[in-house]
Amino acid sequence: MSESTPVNPAESGLEIRTSFVRSRNALLAKADFGPLFVDFFLHLSDHALKPAEPHVEMFKRALAGFALHCASRPWNEIVAWTINFQDPLVNLFLVGDNSEGSVAGRIFADNVKQMPTNQFFADVVLPGKPKRRSSVEFTGADPFIGLEHYYRQSEQRPARFFQTAEEEFVLVAAHPDYDEAWFEALTVEQVRDLAKNEELGELEKRVCRWHCGCNQQRILQVLQPVFLQDPQDLFLGEEVIEVRCPRCAARYAITREAMEAYVAEHPGK
Repeated sequence: MSESTPVNPAESGLEIRTSFVRSRNALLAKADFGPLFVDFFLHLSDHALKPAEPHVEMFKRALAGFALHCASRPWNEIVAWTINFQDPLVNLFLVGDNSEGSVAGRIFADNVKQMPTNQFFADVVLPGKPKRRSSVEFTGADPFIGLEHYYRQSEQRPARFFQTAEEEFVLVAAHPDYDEAWFEALTVEQVRDLAKNEELGELEKRVCRWHCGCNQQRILQVLQPVFLQDPQDLFLGEEVIEVRCPRCAARYAITREAMEAYVAEHPGK
């Protein structure tokens, strides 16, 4: 790692290794996602979240693909994806901050908009630059299909995602002058044995962890404008309301007393 490469502040998590397939001009990103999946399930348990099992399996694949994508991107990039599926009708949301080595997300299964086809939305933020948004349409219930469509249409270079073991996933992304025939013909077995059959040049090792960064103070900050405009409309006569983090669905119990105290401490916001 060069001296100019930012230090990843994530203290623990899964390790994602990126390499360059020299004779094929392709990037390889690979990881065993067991630790990240454990963190995701602990998050669900901690907040009493019980999404449908098919949605959980879809989210795991989307999370793996998202983390591999983030590991291949610049260190100062923030990425957010929304993947809309029409059958089953569900939205998967993912967000990652490469400067922190963090990823998070949630499953939206209620009030999902019905549309003619699946939609993949990607937002990318770099310091000092305007947010860049792109969207693509795709078919099928596998998140990897949406990811591969996104690469071909928005990243303007092909990429393929593979599951090579129960919790091991791999991204192979094309670079200029890549070996197209080799790339398109890749199988799971070939990807599993790439280190044996191809010359790989190691690029980076990044640590990725499940971390949203939400807390009660941030939730109170978000609610403050609504409370100042109409306290009764926010609490509907109750003393306590439950609020979910829009990024990870974590549950927060917000009391009227806590809201009033926050507003008193932050009157100018």
